[in-house]
Amino acid sequence: MNIRYPQAILISCEVPWDEQENLLEDVFRQQVRHALASGFRHVYTFGTAGEGYAVDLPRFTRVAEVFREETRGEGVHAQIGLIALSTAQVHERLRIAYSLGFRTFQISLPSWGALNDNETMRFFRDVCLPHPDCRFLHYNLARTKRVLTGVEYRRIADAVPNLAATKNTGTTVHGTMDLLRHAPDLQHFLGEAMFPTGCLHGECSLLSSFGPLFPKQTHRLFEYALSKQWDKLFPFQAEYLRVVEDVIAPMRRQGLMDGAYDKALVRLGGVPMPLRLLSPYDTFSEEVFEECRGILHAKYADWLA
Repeated sequence: MNIRYPQAILISCEVPWDEQENLLEDVFRQQVRHALASGFRHVYTFGTAGEGYAVDLPRFTRVAEVFREETRGEGVHAQIGLIALSTAQVHERLRIAYSLGFRTFQISLPSWGALNDNETMRFFRDVCLPHPDCRFLHYNLARTKRVLTGVEYRRIADAVPNLAATKNTGTTVHGTMDLLRHAPDLQHFLGEAMFPTGCLHGECSLLSSFGPLFPKQTHRLFEYALSKQWDKLFPFQAEYLRVVEDVIAPMRRQGLMDGAYDKALVRLGGVPMPLRLLSPYDTFSEEVFEECRGILHAKYADWLA
């Protein structure tokens, strides 16, 4: 069976803003270079964590330009997220990114109202089919008011051959089994909590939120799964998640947008990333960040070596 996208670790590149909400270009370049130097070859920006829902077209364009410049290297697979409220807005952003040379895109369903079956199929056909030289990953999340199942992906994938992958972070064991049973030709990217379990049921990939903080351990987790070393994979996953949850425990006191957590993780990993998000979204205080950093260095300095 041909799987439409290679098995990989996928990580997000967050966008740093100054106090006037302008791109801090040097910091953004530093972050992308840090991700690539850490061995991550599948990277994207403008998911939820990358604030793809919040940027206007001038910001979208400039960030995409810089991201393209930094990811032109051989063996680098870069994706641009296209979050919008309509197909027309998705096309508008896709045209900009396509003109820069991007050929892999991350899309999510329009979220103003939940799409019915016909509307969902029309969205995928209208976005993907006009670009047969491109691949599309569907970001499947509850914010869009509809979460697709394996059976629904089967129907869409049969009609849209350049739908190549999905991103599912909120799935259950049953939901993961459903994805891999009905749409095994799509590459399903799962978070650290579900990825090992998914590997028991078929080929899947790792969407890593914590790779920027713990790159070596993230590669180790992935390699245990690739080599089917189940006796090492699951105990190590338990340790990995325990360490992460201990470090970010101060952040768990607030329920903020994904990017607030991801920017803090990038900064904990050594990149001077400002914590601020675009208006109107809140972020963590410097006091909360320093509390996390204190836990990291006091208890898990060996994880940073």
